[in-house]
Amino acid sequence: MSPATQAPRSGGPALELLVHGVGGATPQDMLGDPRTVRISGDEKAAVYRRTDDVEAENRPGEYRDRPIPEAYCWSNLTSGNGARALWLLLLPFMVVNLAHWMRPRAKGRRRTTRLYGALVRLVALSLTVLLTAAACEVALDLLAWQCAGSAQCSDDRSWLGFMSAAREGWWSQPGRRLALAAVVPAALVALLWYLSNRTWSAYESQRPPTGAGDAAAGDDEDDEDNEDVPETDDGDHDGRGDDGDHDGRSEDGNGDGRGTDEADGQRKPLVRPALGRPGFWYGRRLVARLRAAHTAAGLLTVAAAVAGAAARHDRGGEDTLLKVCGILLEGALVAGAAAVLWVVARRGRSERRVDAGIDRAAVRCLPGAALVLLALSLLYASWSRPGWTSYGTLPGDVTFRVIVLAQGALVVALAMAARRLHRRARHPRTVLHGLGGPAVAMLACALGGVMTGGVAQRVADWLDGPGTPGMDGEGTIPGPPVLLSWQASVIPVLLAVLLVPTVLLAVRTWVAARRLVPRIEAEYFDGDPGEGRRDRVRTRRIAGTRARAALTDVTPLIVGVVSGATLLLGAAAVGGAWLSGEVPGRSFGEGPAESAAETAQALGSWLVGFGFILFVTMGRRAYRDASARRTIGILWDVGTFWPRAAHPFAPPCYAERAVPDLTWRMCTWTGRTGGRLVISGHSQGSVLAAAAVWQLPAATRRRVALLTYGSPLERLYGRWFPAYFGPKALLELSSEVDCWRNLWRRTDPIGGPMLIAAETDPPGDGCDDPADVDRQALKDPVVYGRSERHPLPEPILGHSDYQAHPDFAKERAALLDRLTPAVPRQAQGSSGRSSA
Repeated sequence: MSPATQAPRSGGPALELLVHGVGGATPQDMLGDPRTVRISGDEKAAVYRRTDDVEAENRPGEYRDRPIPEAYCWSNLTSGNGARALWLLLLPFMVVNLAHWMRPRAKGRRRTTRLYGALVRLVALSLTVLLTAAACEVALDLLAWQCAGSAQCSDDRSWLGFMSAAREGWWSQPGRRLALAAVVPAALVALLWYLSNRTWSAYESQRPPTGAGDAAAGDDEDDEDNEDVPETDDGDHDGRGDDGDHDGRSEDGNGDGRGTDEADGQRKPLVRPALGRPGFWYGRRLVARLRAAHTAAGLLTVAAAVAGAAARHDRGGEDTLLKVCGILLEGALVAGAAAVLWVVARRGRSERRVDAGIDRAAVRCLPGAALVLLALSLLYASWSRPGWTSYGTLPGDVTFRVIVLAQGALVVALAMAARRLHRRARHPRTVLHGLGGPAVAMLACALGGVMTGGVAQRVADWLDGPGTPGMDGEGTIPGPPVLLSWQASVIPVLLAVLLVPTVLLAVRTWVAARRLVPRIEAEYFDGDPGEGRRDRVRTRRIAGTRARAALTDVTPLIVGVVSGATLLLGAAAVGGAWLSGEVPGRSFGEGPAESAAETAQALGSWLVGFGFILFVTMGRRAYRDASARRTIGILWDVGTFWPRAAHPFAPPCYAERAVPDLTWRMCTWTGRTGGRLVISGHSQGSVLAAAAVWQLPAATRRRVALLTYGSPLERLYGRWFPAYFGPKALLELSSEVDCWRNLWRRTDPIGGPMLIAAETDPPGDGCDDPADVDRQALKDPVVYGRSERHPLPEPILGHSDYQAHPDFAKERAALLDRLTPAVPRQAQGSSGRSSA
């Protein structure tokens, strides 16, 4: 029986829920009507209907042969007001948070999986310490210690005159200058804490739809290591149960809609994938605990920078009381650092149930104790020390070396854990053989180093006048730590290394485009078209678009090369700084090596500064320009889909608002009307749609059909996040919904096929086989040249306007025919519009 004539399994109304992709879309465009009404939601995310469809449920007779279209618009969650452009400065935190979710899938490796999560959280903690240390380097070392301690530097800047050592005022003592300057990094830490707390309340505080399965406030179970958990549906998410079934199970008795496995004579509950866990999109407990730990780490870093300098001076002095106070204070700081490490590494996410508890001891005591230690450190450093003078650099150069070495060691350990996990469950599509997470974590450390080093280098150049810090005696201050100059010097080397794979990829793409020319002509002309019908320019343009779209599949190679080169060059920079104690330009003696080192140092310093200025410029432009803000919003659409599981100061996870929104909408509509539903998602909207379907109760999932187009579910998410979007999870999702169809193009650089069908079975047109998801690739452009129906050349659409293809309407109508009542209907084309 064809889909158009198949008797439906439900006589209720049908709803078509549209979810747009990255960049956003207006409800008017999604619904194809300028008159729309918001029926639920707020200014950040809302569900819209056409004005004529507002009371559609009260007129079921008018919708017997067509669905009720609704549009869910969520773009303001990531690209709203101009202040969100400042999230660019949180880019390293966002990237390291992605590394947490990139672990390979390996069921049964409980300890290794826990180790992987703990290592990522420690790398994230090192980035917070690095950012705070950079702020201390600028405020405490360059300004309060070096410039204020130099008469020439402070005289040229009147706003530093009250701290000048030459004026011998109250603030002229080094300890008091450091205590005053510590307000800057402490304020930065307080700002990060405030933004994290505020954005969590605005974005991620939406409780998922759950029933009686919520965890108690004191549940300490760590579920981040569980690959799957048993299915325990609690009925419909509207709180009314599923068709009167209130015992936590569906009709078949186990809540997953698929029965139980009784092969061995025992009833075994089937398991749910990770994204189907009730508490997956509600991370209040972990975010609160990590926020407290990172806040305490930042405050302790500031306290250590202030108290450490004073304690080192007192150890060489004769005041026993100050010496003892310094020892006790440093011991307390070490104990505080150990407490922070214990809290961060102790446990990860709780996802099996909605964990609404709070670790009050850590959340309340840890930041408070760190704040007390900071206050005591400021008081201790402010104590009068008449004979203390500042010269050289603040004794903190070792701090950056320790941070960089710790980051390198953590990334290497993370790679070993990831490799062990990948060996347990190999899949050829997994990027970098399971090392995607460690590679991305290394990139996060590199981004953090460039941003923090760029700030220190630019401020030092500004304060140093005509001299080059560390290179000659013309400057007024010694400059930043030597390691930062070494790190800047390796940037030109890294760019030179990247030039090789870039050229190879360019040549590879050109060759691939030329090889595609005859294949494209054969597709459009069913053989040799003859010279009179060929258009070489047109053919090469199509072939070039396809070849460039395929570059997405080789992106892991670039990431791997960059990460590996960064790790090796970073180790070389640390070794050079530690062994020589000089900047690169003064470490190689005379000759060609010296010239090359000086050139690399100067060029690297300029590149580091340029990179930081570029970040600031982009943020400022996005603050004022709505179009630029939209572009940055697209970056956050992709990067902030995942919850904050590793770094609490990362930009907020919009999916913790969007997924519950979609789940609530589907559950309440099907529960109230008894009808069936098709959810249609484009690009990132398809990822949200799939995540929301995973969260549905079993009975509701059986009433839902899924239509995805331009979807990165397998091509990006399945390859980079195999533990959550791997082939097993996608196959289970297809088997649980009423029907799933996926549309894709070879010219699309983002979307692609799901690749869960058997390799020997060609793509079909039905939904009887759960593995039969992908439709044959859509032609792009629709026609090769001009025709009677297409008198003008058709554009190459790539990732956009899937609804413009004629086959889109056919697939959409086939899904809806499975959901709408069996009534006589006329042949029809595309009705309405879908999401772009």
